Amino acid sequence: MSKFLCIILLALTPVLSIANQSDTIIIKKHLKEITKTEKARNYKNLESLNAAASYIYKEFTQFADSTYYQKYDVEGKEYKNVIAVFGSNNKRTIVVGAHYDVCGDQEGADDNASGTVGLLELARMLKGEQLKYRIELVAYTLEEPPFFRSEFMGSYIHAKSLKESNRDVFGMVCLEMIGYFDSNKKTQDYPIGLLSWFYGNTGDYITVVNKFGRGKFSSIFSSKFKKLATIKTKMFNGPKSLQGIDFSDHLNYWHFGFSALMITDTAFYRNKNYHEKTDQMHTLDITKMAKVIDSVYFTLTRLN
Repeated sequence: MSKFLCIILLALTPVLSIANQSDTIIIKKHLKEITKTEKARNYKNLESLNAAASYIYKEFTQFADSTYYQKYDVEGKEYKNVIAVFGSNNKRTIVVGAHYDVCGDQEGADDNASGTVGLLELARMLKGEQLKYRIELVAYTLEEPPFFRSEFMGSYIHAKSLKESNRDVFGMVCLEMIGYFDSNKKTQDYPIGLLSWFYGNTGDYITVVNKFGRGKFSSIFSSKFKKLATIKTKMFNGPKSLQGIDFSDHLNYWHFGFSALMITDTAFYRNKNYHEKTDQMHTLDITKMAKVIDSVYFTLTRLN
């Protein structure tokens, strides 16, 4: 190939700035800030929950068209989702959400500081993008027990508000534990043992989880995400009744009839630190976590 032709091809190739790629240094900073609270950020420790919400809000406001709290009361206490809006002039909405609370007395690095940090990095990367959709990044409160599967989940409150306001929602992406990977054999479990024959027993991949009848958005998003090949990805489609398939905030969007999917490292099927004090930042693979975030970003910005 001639030197002249090489120069032309390079000129025509899109160059990604640092703003278009997730940054492992920034990811580590966010993880430290969110997990450092003296008391665990659970429903009992409202001060710690609010500290995390305030940090998320502060970061969102640097990049979003608008940022606001969605507040609601539970048993006389105020809890809040944190919402950042991008592409606000577009009518059709895509929601990307992750919960920032934890279960019990733990720092919850993977569950779910990892997903929350994914939102923060997406906010930075989306700033200034010419988007085809209105994108709402939503950090949810009260995903964990004792409120899981109740109308007090932050995602239930948000999904219900979209339904009641007749919003044109294309779909929802749930980031639920995206930082734990293990390249050793026999590190991946499944709700049905036979699945290891199809998916393998090495926990070195990210999973895109859908239910049967997933809807147009989930079908398109899942396909584009996998084709990017930014990170090793496996697709899982199953009945809604299968254990684990609805174990996060996307279940509430299903409840209100929206197309929704979950991106996850498979939680307790791989990460044995799940809901334990050992769920700490040093157990995460920050490089692979960054690739997951990149894949979400590139998929979102390439949807037709």
